[in-house]
Amino acid sequence: MGLMFFCYTFVHERIQSLHELWLPWISLEQRKKATLELSSALLLFALAIGILGAAFSLVQSSRTISNVGSVKGIGVGIYWDSACANATSSINWGILEPSSNKTVTVYVRNEGNAVVTLSKTTQNWIPSNTSNSMSLNWNYVNQTLTVNQVLQINLTLVVSPTITGITNFSFDITMIAVG
Repeated sequence: MGLMFFCYTFVHERIQSLHELWLPWISLEQRKKATLELSSALLLFALAIGILGAAFSLVQSSRTISNVGSVKGIGVGIYWDSACANATSSINWGILEPSSNKTVTVYVRNEGNAVVTLSKTTQNWIPSNTSNSMSLNWNYVNQTLTVNQVLQINLTLVVSPTITGITNFSFDITMIAVG
């Protein structure tokens, strides 16, 4: 606020001295009024530019991030549908923004010959620092899967609000049957 007052005072004084040089035939009262109006108009203009600049910078700081990641199952099949007719080998996360998340539903079928639980890993993040700004969560909570049982699982990719410098990324998801 102090800087704005300084700028206003500076502009006001310069306009007043210009009026005295260029418009000597106008009365002192008219010069004061014109100086005040012009100073106020310039201050409002500068304030509007500042607000627009701040708004524009907010728009400019938005970043889009795109990805297609591979999905691999060890001892399980991963599918797009509950009938397990359409196998999943990759997930296209689409366009993501900072502070966003995207959930994709897959169906996991136990394709072994014993009861299993699941574990999940993510690896091969490109660029390698992407894993510092993103995480992959799932809604699986250690349920057991009998032979040929199908379980619906939601995978949610969470993007940090502070992510910077990443416009494209990839990583691998592996789901492993344990048991």
